[in-house]
Amino acid sequence: MRLCRISYVGGFLLLAVTVSATIFGSVRGIIHDPQHRPIQGAMVMLKAKSSEWSKSANTDANGNFEFNAVPVGEYSVIVANPGFVQGKQEVVVASGTEPVVHLQLRVAVANETVNVSAQPAVAPTDSATPTTTVSRTDIQRTPGAVRTNSLAMITDYVPGAYFTHDQLHIRGGHQTSWLIDGVPVPNTNIASNLGAQFDPKDIDYLEVQRGSYSAAFGDRTYGVFNIAPRTGFERNHEAELILSAGNFYQTNDQFNFGSHTERFAYYASVNANRSNLGIQTPVPQVVHDAENGYGGFGSLIFNADPSNQLRLVTSLRKDYYQIPYDPNPNDIENAPIAANGFVAQYPSLGLRDGDHESDALVNFSWVHTFNSQVLLTVSPFFHYNRADYSSSPQDYPVATTQNRGSTYGGGQLSFAANVAKNNLQVGLYSFYQQDNELFGAVFNDGSGNQPFTDVEHPSGNLEAFFIDDKFKPFSWLTLTAGMRPTRFSGGVSESAISPRFGASAVLPRLHWVFRAFYGHYYQAPPLITASGPLLNFAQTSNVGFIPLHGERDEEHQFGITIPYRGWTLDADNFRTNVVNFFDHNNIGESNLFFPITIGAAVIRGWELTLRSPRIAHRSQIHLAYSNQIAMGGGAITGGLTNFSLPTGLSRLDHDQRNTLNVGGDVSLPGRSYASTNVYYGSGFSNAFPGQPYPGNYLPQHTTFDLSLGKDFGERYSFSLNSLNVANRRVELDNSVTFGGFHWNNPREIYAEFRYRFHY
Repeated sequence: MRLCRISYVGGFLLLAVTVSATIFGSVRGIIHDPQHRPIQGAMVMLKAKSSEWSKSANTDANGNFEFNAVPVGEYSVIVANPGFVQGKQEVVVASGTEPVVHLQLRVAVANETVNVSAQPAVAPTDSATPTTTVSRTDIQRTPGAVRTNSLAMITDYVPGAYFTHDQLHIRGGHQTSWLIDGVPVPNTNIASNLGAQFDPKDIDYLEVQRGSYSAAFGDRTYGVFNIAPRTGFERNHEAELILSAGNFYQTNDQFNFGSHTERFAYYASVNANRSNLGIQTPVPQVVHDAENGYGGFGSLIFNADPSNQLRLVTSLRKDYYQIPYDPNPNDIENAPIAANGFVAQYPSLGLRDGDHESDALVNFSWVHTFNSQVLLTVSPFFHYNRADYSSSPQDYPVATTQNRGSTYGGGQLSFAANVAKNNLQVGLYSFYQQDNELFGAVFNDGSGNQPFTDVEHPSGNLEAFFIDDKFKPFSWLTLTAGMRPTRFSGGVSESAISPRFGASAVLPRLHWVFRAFYGHYYQAPPLITASGPLLNFAQTSNVGFIPLHGERDEEHQFGITIPYRGWTLDADNFRTNVVNFFDHNNIGESNLFFPITIGAAVIRGWELTLRSPRIAHRSQIHLAYSNQIAMGGGAITGGLTNFSLPTGLSRLDHDQRNTLNVGGDVSLPGRSYASTNVYYGSGFSNAFPGQPYPGNYLPQHTTFDLSLGKDFGERYSFSLNSLNVANRRVELDNSVTFGGFHWNNPREIYAEFRYRFHY
């Protein structure tokens, strides 16, 4: 948040603007004339690229200007003053960074109207965190990404991110955080929800951080997804109707509207979706796999005065999923002794299960600027999350029920200040959690076991204090240090102190950025427990239950960012050492799932991303590649204990060595476009080597997605989308969640229609 420096070089006015982002960002500067005298009344504008959001300011008597509460996203900084040619430069505001934007304004000659534009600042130079930013336009044009429950906005752009056994994995783990404007949405549960946290159609920007987090950004080691939602600043009493239809009787529909004044903006949406292809199936056939859902989203922003902004974000979702099964009694999954002599791997023929989910969020933020160096953000929140897994009473061998509702109440307080060459952030994050859980089982296997129902009401709370400082001894060097002490009390009580250190250095002239990081994280455990008849059932199934402890992670990482004429190449190498690695397992063949912790895990790899500018103002290319190894070993230290891992480290079930996404879009004549993505995976680890696939890994797989779209005037647009165009099918993994094994989805084709109008 430091003020900017202005100098006059060779007939140019040089402007340096500092952009700082904590929950939001800040833009400040100072303007001088060629004799270094401050200019009073110069016009400076900050303009969002994706909406009508803008702020204007005039410099004061000292030549200073400032903008506060700037959301994450892409912006243009525009400076105009009589006697100089207008200047413009693009900048990306990312969380926790202070990119310095340089503009050189040439002294104007008579009748000169040319604008001067500098190269955009496309990569942060003062952060050790590898970050991927995906815009609303990216989401709309990426094949399939705009659908309600799609995560293609993550998997197509972020290295090491893939979707397998119905769960998003990134950097080898499940535990990720969703944030809304930098405020976490608390959820300690793992592997219980299938629905996405937010509808992609409500997102303006998605910022994905993967490792090397500052102390202010929590402990979810494997990924942090920070959402900057649509606000209404992109609207002027405008509404939009989105309708789609495709094979498998699928549809994803939404109605949204919004508008803004100088001080107030609002945005709201309602959506509904359904399909006969819901989650990944255990066989190539699509059987008993329907899904449907509906939800709503709202955002209100009020700028009470230049020093105070109030914001309210609400979200509601309800989803239902049928759980697919294998209908062929002779398949290797079902047959007691298959024709090839292999024992049945996971019988699902007799299961007719379903999963009901709901999620509600209320997030309020007050952002107060004391002065140009001090910012306070207070964000209370409420979150409710529910997942009810139920079976048909006739399920064989066991009909199980597992209903869970989790209620979270808490808040985050963040205080940021700039002193000399330091950017200091101090804060507190805390929540209280109350769970209501019901477990039940009906035994249809002739064992004589009596049906049971077990009700649990566990509760817990977490308090985390964080302090983080960025010290910039030189313009090309940034040093970061932070600490996050955490106290958790639930099924167990434990504490952790997580230190973090990072550095980034800019190579002069080339502007290459080298970065390094070392840090620790602590992830609180789920509150799930077992007692009474549930514990007896586990014990009769030769399963024990150990209270869950938190996961503790040690990460070290180094990387490089190379910008060139708007292109950005980023590469990093990381290693994560884990104690109490979170995973999940079921009791026998009951489809009743519990989280577990594995004694140790090591995840290491290197990643590469490439992003182009708009080539000839028409096309853009993106690439994400990961070479990664995910290994685990040791005793089961929490949750169910019905299995043990081999001695030493062995492959985790989601270990995939090579993952590649290559895509792009191109603007075609007649206000049309084409967009594509190619995904390659080298194959996940094989839980049954040789049964029926040879070797330790399942087959490699490649899919191709395509989208074609066209605008008809300002009101109408149409797109045709095809996912897995060649209909290539393969068994992705044979780990057991939600109905057995998992094949990738067959070819999907759907059309989308958009109608925009004013009210």
